[in-house]
Amino acid sequence: MEIYDRRNTVNKEKEMILKENLWKVCYRLSLPAIIAMVLYGLNVIFDGVFVGRLVGKTAFAGISIVYPLTQLSLGLGSLVGVGAGSYLSILLGEDDRETQGKIVGNANLISIVVTVIMMFFGFVFMTPLLQSIGADGETLYYAISYFRITLIGSIFWIVGLAYNMIVRAEGKMKTAAVMMGIGLIVNIISNYIFMKIFNMGVAGAAWGTNIGMFVYALLFVIYCKRGKASFNSNIFTVRADKEIIKEIVSLGMSSLIMSVMGIIQGVIILRAFKSYGSELDITFYGAVFRIFNFSLTPIYGLMRALQPVAGINYGAEKYERSISSFKIFSFVALIIMLPFWLVSMINPRLVMGSMLPQVNFNEQYIFSFRIFMSIAPLLSITMTAMTFWPSIKKATPAMVIGLGRQLFLYIPLMIILPRIFGVQSIYVGSFAIDVFLSIIVILVLLKDFKDLRKLKPEGRY
Repeated sequence: MEIYDRRNTVNKEKEMILKENLWKVCYRLSLPAIIAMVLYGLNVIFDGVFVGRLVGKTAFAGISIVYPLTQLSLGLGSLVGVGAGSYLSILLGEDDRETQGKIVGNANLISIVVTVIMMFFGFVFMTPLLQSIGADGETLYYAISYFRITLIGSIFWIVGLAYNMIVRAEGKMKTAAVMMGIGLIVNIISNYIFMKIFNMGVAGAAWGTNIGMFVYALLFVIYCKRGKASFNSNIFTVRADKEIIKEIVSLGMSSLIMSVMGIIQGVIILRAFKSYGSELDITFYGAVFRIFNFSLTPIYGLMRALQPVAGINYGAEKYERSISSFKIFSFVALIIMLPFWLVSMINPRLVMGSMLPQVNFNEQYIFSFRIFMSIAPLLSITMTAMTFWPSIKKATPAMVIGLGRQLFLYIPLMIILPRIFGVQSIYVGSFAIDVFLSIIVILVLLKDFKDLRKLKPEGRY
């Protein structure tokens, strides 16, 4: 009976993704996906709010310095989650049940291996790494305190994110959103208890996030054990199937590269602030970066909703429908992210004050905020493209663009500009780079659309 019900669920979801009007599909999948990513983004926001309000701006500078490094856990989680999720969606479209049942076991193996490697290098090189970024004195103390604890819980950061992406790859956005919501509530409650009641400072913020991530992972285990997965999940297995691992890693590598390059970018920017700016510049950048990322959460949500639609239709050989799904989802992502973006652009002090109410930024900082935020609407195309490519088994453009952006544009400019024009030029340079990158992405997408249309036009469904 369990197998029968599970297969009915699969068929129902596939029928919707493969046959219903794509605008309706977008509506049904995007709302819970956006809610899920907004909730996920709030994890980072609430850490900043709690630390900024309960500890102070020096502690906020400390966690801002370590923030790029903590993103490595999420990058590794994306490697596993995007890779396994993209492959699973294609397998669902192909109706390959045997390989579907091996996905989680191989994802578990990859998660364990990357966690061990990250924890080893993180603990061995923690202090010199943080010092190389620019942490010293009291800021270094806060950074070490936060980073050490997040490393301890890194396995839950990685598998929690990866498992949630696998649920989304099934097209079950509501289930993923509920998991995110529960994790966020646990995170907020834990932060309050550890920081306000037990007065644990930034360590309390780190433990609270660890507990939230643990809940993400635990909820997926419960989901699988209750037979809710639409495929044979085999949650407690660890497998080493060479071809499956190769597929997962190749499809997820672009996401990891973007995360690693983002870390390098963050390190270079923080070193520039340390060399040519002040502690206030570091604090400001930490707040702006969190707000910028939060403004993109609707795009993140549409990216995740797009992935099963593009992947399942591609697996079912419905190539034109896969292309149309990209266009619709990227357009809706733009429309949905505009309200918060407009509020931020109109009244930067309002959104900045939510984290740092005691700090008054002058007009130069406000100008930098607006410049940095102004690129966000264009990213509705760039970022959804990074999901679309792995979903159609074309991970190379995402990897090349992700590497090229950092190695040939961002890193050189972020080293040169602050030396000549001061740290505020970082924000102008970031805007120029992403405008140029968006043009490249659009051109590559147009070519890929043309190539897809040359393939078999009608699928098997």
